[in-house]
Amino acid sequence: MRVLGVDPGLTRCGVGVVEGVAGRPLTMCGVGVVRTPADAELGLRLVAIEQGIEQWLDDYRPEVLAVERVFSQHNVSTVMGTAQASAVAMLCASRRGIPVALHTPSEVKAAVSGSGRADKAQVGAMVTRLLRLEAPPKPADAADALALAICHIWRAPAQNRLQQAVAAHKSRTTPVRTAQRAAQKGRTS
Repeated sequence: MRVLGVDPGLTRCGVGVVEGVAGRPLTMCGVGVVRTPADAELGLRLVAIEQGIEQWLDDYRPEVLAVERVFSQHNVSTVMGTAQASAVAMLCASRRGIPVALHTPSEVKAAVSGSGRADKAQVGAMVTRLLRLEAPPKPADAADALALAICHIWRAPAQNRLQQAVAAHKSRTTPVRTAQRAAQKGRTS
């Protein structure tokens, strides 16, 4: 599985591509940052992020896009910029029919380091170790994007099994519920 991880941000949008399957060594295919000038008009910044993400999608052809789920912080303007960059990445992938997965920061930290409270240095160190790199990717946004991709590769098989189990359960119970509803309607008529 090839996953493009995106750590969304307006000034620095981390991107990283990881390939592999759960339980086997992973390979980093590429890592970087899509940058926009802080003083540029918002619309132009979003276009620059779109162009950057599109280029990564063209170059690496990922099967899935893993994006950090935006969560509420104290600084509303930071949250808005992160959400806008996240939406651009999701739009780019969805336009191409590439599935999008959202992962919370604590989920990603727990997946790569074992602790949902790991700091950026710990995440960077674990990404370096897991991908057998010589040094942590810089800036931290790039390492975070790789961590998102790793998290998705490791969690996707379990999530898929869970979704299949839920779907199978629904398909088994739907005819029973339909029959129950029909019986109830017959009693009230």
